[in-house]
Amino acid sequence: MNAHAKAQILLREDADGIATLTLNRPEARNPLSEAMLAALAETLAAIANDRSIRAVVLAAAGPVFSAGHDLKEMSARRADPDRGRAYFADILGRCSGAMQQITALPQPVIAAVEGTATAAGCQLVASCDLAVAGEAARFCTPGVHIGLFCSTPMVALSRNLSAKHAMEMLLLGEMVPAQEAARMGLVNRVVPAGEALDEARRLAAVIASKSAATVKVGKRAFYEQREMGLKAAYDNASAVMVENMLARGAEEGIGAFMEKRQPVWES
Repeated sequence: MNAHAKAQILLREDADGIATLTLNRPEARNPLSEAMLAALAETLAAIANDRSIRAVVLAAAGPVFSAGHDLKEMSARRADPDRGRAYFADILGRCSGAMQQITALPQPVIAAVEGTATAAGCQLVASCDLAVAGEAARFCTPGVHIGLFCSTPMVALSRNLSAKHAMEMLLLGEMVPAQEAARMGLVNRVVPAGEALDEARRLAAVIASKSAATVKVGKRAFYEQREMGLKAAYDNASAVMVENMLARGAEEGIGAFMEKRQPVWES
């Protein structure tokens, strides 16, 4: 797919240190197709190296945030000699890679969800660092209805929700309203319908006002320690904090606090 086509299915708008990415195939319910995953991977890689970007907002055009994988695209590969095994492994690996790119991105990523986010679309929301939902938004991992347990979405869900809430979504496959999703921990806050993007950008602006280096260190440390046992997590966090204390950002921030002035962050 050429660069123009990628740009059309995934829009990018930069303003005031915030990159807003918009899934832009509303007529197809913004599927995480081959093309969409390629566009996401390429765009996230570019943002990771863009020091002018301090936060990312992920939104979608149309009434559906994302319906997940393109099942028509996947089912067509059942005609392959291996019944699609190699293709399924490849596309699921690409999807998992994009989710991990979000976690590894130096900048925090905030999902702005209006409408429905289902299956891998729900996984995408769960993979973001923060999520804002319009009050009409709904979330679902419906694979169990069609004989396809949402195993890869399960990874992101189980790292956001309690075990029983995650299993409830995975086993029942029912739509979860925005307010319930907030209670479960899938989204941070619920706003009036149509205002998710504005609220996500407001949160992004708050983050963008902080030291980019400090936010980068903190995000990386958060995900590292979460995979560790208690002692290892404290040891790792302590080592990170020592290096953070010695960094220019902490020196400036603490100095500004003691001098009762606004800090001046390095870009």
